Amino acid sequence: MVTTADGARMEDEEELLRLTSADKEWENDEELLIGLESFASDFYRSGTDWSCLNTKRQRTLRQTNLFQCWGQGRGLNHPQSTGTAPNTATRNKSLNTDFAAEKTKRHYPSIENPTHRGGGSLSGQQPHPRACPFYKKIHGTTFTVDAFRYGQINGCSAYFLSHFHADHYGGLNKAWSHGPIYCTALTARLVMMCLYVNPLIVRPLEIETEYLIEGIKVTMLEANHCPGAALIHFRLPDGQCHLHTGDFRASKQMQTYPTLVNSKVNMLYLDTTYCDQKYRFPPKEDVLNFVVRIANNHLERHLKTLIIVGAYSIGKECVYLAISKALGMKIYANSLRRRILLSFGWPEISDNLCMDGKETPLHVLPISSLKFEVLERYLKSCGSKYSNVLAFRPTGWTYSETIGNQLDLTRPRSKGNITIYGVPYSEHSSFTELQEFIQFLRPTKIIPTVNVGTAINRDKMQSYFQKWLKR
Repeated sequence: MVTTADGARMEDEEELLRLTSADKEWENDEELLIGLESFASDFYRSGTDWSCLNTKRQRTLRQTNLFQCWGQGRGLNHPQSTGTAPNTATRNKSLNTDFAAEKTKRHYPSIENPTHRGGGSLSGQQPHPRACPFYKKIHGTTFTVDAFRYGQINGCSAYFLSHFHADHYGGLNKAWSHGPIYCTALTARLVMMCLYVNPLIVRPLEIETEYLIEGIKVTMLEANHCPGAALIHFRLPDGQCHLHTGDFRASKQMQTYPTLVNSKVNMLYLDTTYCDQKYRFPPKEDVLNFVVRIANNHLERHLKTLIIVGAYSIGKECVYLAISKALGMKIYANSLRRRILLSFGWPEISDNLCMDGKETPLHVLPISSLKFEVLERYLKSCGSKYSNVLAFRPTGWTYSETIGNQLDLTRPRSKGNITIYGVPYSEHSSFTELQEFIQFLRPTKIIPTVNVGTAINRDKMQSYFQKWLKR
């Protein structure tokens, strides 16, 4: 499956399943939003202790719809902050965000008088607007992060995109006209190339470079997730600093980032995909070494092996790159994936791609296609070139507590001449990595952004945060 201009599409359903249940619930029971204007403010004041939210008023709510009131409010949390532009002699880059003044002469919709706004209805009927969750709004600013599916957000002056995965850019398409889009340069290329977004409203930001945007100092930092993914650091005029992780895998290297070392993070918007003590992934390097070892051993026994690595539109590149480097193989991907990979501008990928699947036994397929019946058909389509398939499904969801870091205990699934290994190669932080990252940052407040749809999950994460910050 490929991304089209008409909507956000991903190769694998797993990315979309990570949409929080909160997002899915807000379309119902709009009346619960009435009279709860202060809930988000109460949450921001609560830090990692949410017990202060257990007021008499809150007990009247149905727990399944609690997050509706978290997304309430007219506009963003605070009026737009203002600040003095930095001296031009510094490395700060001041960006003009007078979005309404820009207008494209191409086929894109008019920015000043749009005939159709992204996320709306082409039939002329306006759909029921979805409330934007408060945890997608950066406190004290008029900015949002990964909030495109909510259309035009009242009071939002700039829309940030952490990375190019469908559960984060969903709602963004060529009709988008609500405001400027800030993201890394690589993500910007993908947004324009795959979604046909108007280039005039896409504002690429270089990694580890501080920009002044509407009085707020913004710095993008490497997120160790997929190509182009960024942690987004916001420094407000009053000195408060907020960090939005988007999706990330915490690493030791992040503890050397000058932006994080030299500032206190007041509010941390945290990717909590695997914030559960049962997820303690082995290091990435260990998983890659295991994959290479399995591939090499299999080839020694079966010379005509077709090696297949499952991947998203972007992400998991390190898995097939590791095989390519270790075994001296080119990488085959279809034309659509090659176009995306070439857009990265990475020689280690572009120099090793080939256009003919018969030239190499290393192929990349959508991770959702790693099923016996699909792989059997794919093997037949290759003719007599290969006699069996060895496939790798690299995702944290394959992690087993029983196996833990003992990867050699991993048992594949086999059927006939097809073998599929699930390997715990994750591009999200493990439980222990989250703990180390939080203890390094020691933020004043932590706002989880994933798996927050139930009280049980929220309370469990709260207990982890409190425990970690006491050490």
